[in-house]
Amino acid sequence: MDNKMLPAQEAAKIYHTNYVRNARAIGVLWAIFTICFAIITVVVFIQPYWIGDSVNTPQAGYFGLFHYCIGNALTSELTCKGSPLDFASIPADAFKTAMFFVGTSMLLIVGCIICFSLFMFCSTGSVYKICAWMQLASATWSIVNLG
Repeated sequence: MDNKMLPAQEAAKIYHTNYVRNARAIGVLWAIFTICFAIITVVVFIQPYWIGDSVNTPQAGYFGLFHYCIGNALTSELTCKGSPLDFASIPADAFKTAMFFVGTSMLLIVGCIICFSLFMFCSTGSVYKICAWMQLASATWSIVNLG
């Protein structure tokens, strides 16, 4: 059995090639998960049907973070109010707070996706650090909203 050792330069080249390949695969997975998290956060923010308007609801209507509709029992028409730009139109302080936290989380994660374009201008490590901090802040705002 003849164990042949690779020269140091050739071994370093093989390890570097494997490292770069694995780093790119992890980066792509990170980007895919970030996009999925962004989609979920945007849907949570704009979804108007958080509570209400089901078969068991005593009156027609529903509400989300900032948009709500109240049904008229006689005419079955919905009167809708609320806008993310009109903070005063949100009736409850709890929903104002939740809208702030979810909205901030959404803006941070969408900003993180936009920062992916920095790969063309900055070093990979810098972009990863910027995006990691933005994702950490976004997740923190989401978790604070749960409390």
